[in-house]
Amino acid sequence: MATRESKKNSNGRRKSSRKYSPAAGKSLEREMRAMKQGKLRSGRSGKKVKSRKQAIAIGLSEARRAGKKVPARKS
Repeated sequence: MATRESKKNSNGRRKSSRKYSPAAGKSLEREMRAMKQGKLRSGRSGKKVKSRKQAIAIGLSEARRAGKKVPARKS
C-alpha cells in the first residue's frame, strides 16, 4: 500500500489553497464599505442592503462576473 504524504505547515495542520483570489477580496471589501455607508443597493427594486451576508453575496457575484478566482455558487 502506498501512502500519500499530505502537505502540512509548521503547526501540523494541513495546508489549503486560497478559496478566493486577492482581487476577489478587494471587491468584497468595496461592497462591505458601500453597505456600511448605506450606499449598497440590491436588485431591480433598488432597496438598501442591510444584511452582511447579502453584501458578501453581491461582492462574490461581481467578482465571478469579472472572472476572478471564486468558487462556484452552492446550489
